[in-house]
Amino acid sequence: MRLVPFVAAVGIALTPATAAPRTETAVLAGGCFWGMEAVFEHVKGVKDVVSGFAGGSASDATYDRVSTEGTGHAEAVKITYDPAQVSYAQLLQVYFTVAHDPTQVNRQGPDAGPSYRSAIFPQSADQSRFARAFIARLGSAHFFKAPIATKIESGKFFPAEAYHQDYARKNPFAPYILVNDKPKVAALKRKFP
Repeated sequence: MRLVPFVAAVGIALTPATAAPRTETAVLAGGCFWGMEAVFEHVKGVKDVVSGFAGGSASDATYDRVSTEGTGHAEAVKITYDPAQVSYAQLLQVYFTVAHDPTQVNRQGPDAGPSYRSAIFPQSADQSRFARAFIARLGSAHFFKAPIATKIESGKFFPAEAYHQDYARKNPFAPYILVNDKPKVAALKRKFP
């Protein structure tokens, strides 16, 4: 994956880890997990993307329960990636510029409610520090016209039901996918060839 001036513009140094493990995990929420999954499945170095839920107070999560907006969970994706091929910074770059609109509060496109919020669920103290610094730099650089709504949260990740996994790949001509998610994948391919 090639870096574009985005990361340099906000002044974040990218230094590869010297003894990085084979894979690491990132959990991100940004609207419907179908589109988030579709985007990150196309990022070089990403090994697996699982649609699911994170950040709620309930001890488990299902689509039916989360969609009532009573569990506190957000639709999210769990990304397993090879840090030798793609960095956490690059994943955040894709997240903030292609995968969703980080200025939207509790909504993305046609989907509204807290379960569609923009949130990062760090999987380590380093990810938490980095994500906070990343958001602060974007904000101080006024990279977006509106304030960044993305929050840093904690919470367990729960995989969604099987029919949600790889939804965009399995249903490429579904109207929702054509209107909301295919343009994101196309933008990824344009911005990160």
